[in-house]
Amino acid sequence: MSIQWFPGHMNAARKKAAETMENTDLVIEVLDARIPQASCNPMVEQLRIFRQRPCLKILNKTDLADPNATRLWLDYYNSQKNVHAVALSCKKPADVARIPALALKIAPHRGVPTKPLRMMIMGIPNVGKSTLMNALLKKRVANVGDEPAVTKTQQRLYLGKNMILTDTPGMLWPKIEHPTDGLMLAASHAIGINALIEEEIAVFLAEQLIAHYPQSLAARYGFDLTAMDGVAVVEGIAKKRGFRLKGGDWDFEKAAHTLLIDYRSGALGRVSLETPASREHLLATYVPPVLLGQGKSVQTGMETDEEE
Repeated sequence: MSIQWFPGHMNAARKKAAETMENTDLVIEVLDARIPQASCNPMVEQLRIFRQRPCLKILNKTDLADPNATRLWLDYYNSQKNVHAVALSCKKPADVARIPALALKIAPHRGVPTKPLRMMIMGIPNVGKSTLMNALLKKRVANVGDEPAVTKTQQRLYLGKNMILTDTPGMLWPKIEHPTDGLMLAASHAIGINALIEEEIAVFLAEQLIAHYPQSLAARYGFDLTAMDGVAVVEGIAKKRGFRLKGGDWDFEKAAHTLLIDYRSGALGRVSLETPASREHLLATYVPPVLLGQGKSVQTGMETDEEE
């Protein structure tokens, strides 16, 4: 399943972001700590590298992510030029309070009333940018919603006298190259519901959980995973929860939605769907669809713990 979602307002947002980047000192990119690289917009990377702007990458929702995977991602990003990465939860005021000092440390040549530090907050839909803005300014200045793409226009606000924040709409990119990226983004609720089929997303998620977090699945739903695949897991949830259609068949759609909600809310525990090692494996083994007719196949997914 190939997922693509690029509403018209995102194209306008991309053009506006390119204009604003010229007068920006620091890019604050908010990522989903469960899928950091899958949630890293390549357009943001291209814009900031072209303008040679430093980046503070915030791995948000760290309280939902596997702490071991998060540590690996912090090492990965902090080894890159002009990049500083931190893991936090934008819902925790103490975590957010660290950000201004980190920003000033990255751009020490700015941050006074005559030369305020100009920052752009960027990221994919539903990753927590608006929550971050509200927490930084300690008041509601951005709409927060449970659906992707709540924010559709830029807004510019002062953080004290020494900092200027530009909040940007959540942006994906016109073509998601790797199918598993689209699936991870959809599972993590970064893609509009009309662009996906929840049952297919849930089967993908179940397969990832079987491979890497079987104990979490077993503990949450109380069944033996022996010889089960993703479809069987979703069916098992329907049976355990008593989800039935009017005709008596198991309600696969409701069970799929339940699994996705449990993952997104943290009810399954702290789960990450990718690591730097799994990302490297994906890039090394991915074959574009155009080559599939030449006898090649696509390999995706995460390695086992031993391979990492």
